[in-house]
Amino acid sequence: MKIVTVAQMRELEQQAVKAGISEESLMETAGLSVARRIAQVTDGIRGKRVVVLVGPGNNGGDGMVAARYLADWGGLVTLYMTNGRRRGDKFEECRARHVRVVEAIDDIGNLELGSYVSLADVVVDAVLGIGNDRPLSDSLRSAFEEIARLKEEQPWLKYIAIDVPTGLEADTGVTDKACFPATITLALGAPKVGLYRFPGASYVGSVEVLRIGLPEEVDGAFSLELCDEAAVASLVPKRPMNGHKGSFGDLLVIAGSRRFIGAPVLATTAAYRAGAGLVTLAAPETASRLAGPNLAEQIHLPLPETPEGQIALTASGQLHAAAGKSAALAIGPGLGNVESIRGLMQSLFLTEPYLETPSVIDADALNALSQAYRWWESLKALAVLTPHPGEMGRLLDKTVPQVQENRVEITQRASVQWAQVVVLKGAHTVIASPDGRTTVSPFANPALATAGTGDVLTGIIGALLAQGLAPYDAARLGVYVHAAAAERVSRRVGSSGLLASDLHAEIPLVMDRLRYTPT
Repeated sequence: MKIVTVAQMRELEQQAVKAGISEESLMETAGLSVARRIAQVTDGIRGKRVVVLVGPGNNGGDGMVAARYLADWGGLVTLYMTNGRRRGDKFEECRARHVRVVEAIDDIGNLELGSYVSLADVVVDAVLGIGNDRPLSDSLRSAFEEIARLKEEQPWLKYIAIDVPTGLEADTGVTDKACFPATITLALGAPKVGLYRFPGASYVGSVEVLRIGLPEEVDGAFSLELCDEAAVASLVPKRPMNGHKGSFGDLLVIAGSRRFIGAPVLATTAAYRAGAGLVTLAAPETASRLAGPNLAEQIHLPLPETPEGQIALTASGQLHAAAGKSAALAIGPGLGNVESIRGLMQSLFLTEPYLETPSVIDADALNALSQAYRWWESLKALAVLTPHPGEMGRLLDKTVPQVQENRVEITQRASVQWAQVVVLKGAHTVIASPDGRTTVSPFANPALATAGTGDVLTGIIGALLAQGLAPYDAARLGVYVHAAAAERVSRRVGSSGLLASDLHAEIPLVMDRLRYTPT
């Protein structure tokens, strides 16, 4: 599914009209889709109280079409008209059904708004949608501040935004301080870029996409995609009945140090859980010995170590030999940001003989690369680079706020410059390919903000590379599986308290679900 800008959405609508689909038909379909979803959210609409905040344009028209259907189905609907301008035809259709109407201009101090919202089962924002490109008026801000206050008092109420919450700029994610606080955003036709950019992403709740009758083939030219279940299901490696461990790839994991024993355990276990047939852990001797009891399935390649417990540069020859026999390589978790690791990365990837094994490069391996002058010119392996914002900042000589300000564009530019697949981790992880394809994860889960979850992702992507997936596909599928596993854990433990190791048992369950997802 494509993620679009406002201009691209307008283009899609224009192409639909050229294909013979009228604007009236699009609005009717959108309003009906919204009404059906509201009826599902309220577990049946008959007798339920619905307040629809109506604006002057097409978003208001969509809201009034939904209101008309809800009234027909027995809902107790109130239209709160925020502006003197409105879609007259849709307004009269609601009046013909005796839908209650409140004019904001007559509602001194938002008293009626507060009264109806406090008694409602669901509040619907159909005010501005993608037409929000300027600060909210004083009257709108006052109304939305009242709604925000009521939401704090009654958090169980459902607050549904049609397309984009009012107060959120659909392209940038910039928000007014009184932005509508949605619990669900029903994106019409395609999700908008700003729904996945902070601070706007904090106001959208869960994003659901409703079809409104746009031809499915018209968005092929847009490069930004949503990393949802439908996008990645076909990428899951097949598991033939007569397969054996050699059928599913062998992965070499270079990880760990005396201080970071858990990182290689997390990465290698995740690799097995993601389907790798054989995983070898190459770790310094002390880390290998201490990690061993937690890694019953792994093959161990103990390496010479420095006095401080990191992999010594003298291990380069062993690693070259092991990597040459492996289908894929994962390197970085827990190595330590020290001189010996910088030398090791130089020896493995940046000087002859270059490693060309498909690789996922993470954590301290990325920090080591950032110290090498124009390292990307020497990196011959097809790689997936998985920086968090701090590591991305070091690689690009930028601050974390600069990275976070424009995550999609930053990741795209880095991918093109480095000629590698880049995964910028964090809320709404971004995956970019040098050919311009870019994917954004729909997940923003604070439970993942804990030590070791990045090591799990490294293991998953490494396993998928070992099973033969191309780097961009391995990155997309890996990011989805990792985040979906976290969602499953969060449903049990909440938004904090997740341990990185909790993800392991969920990984094969997510992948098995994807195998049976229609594509």
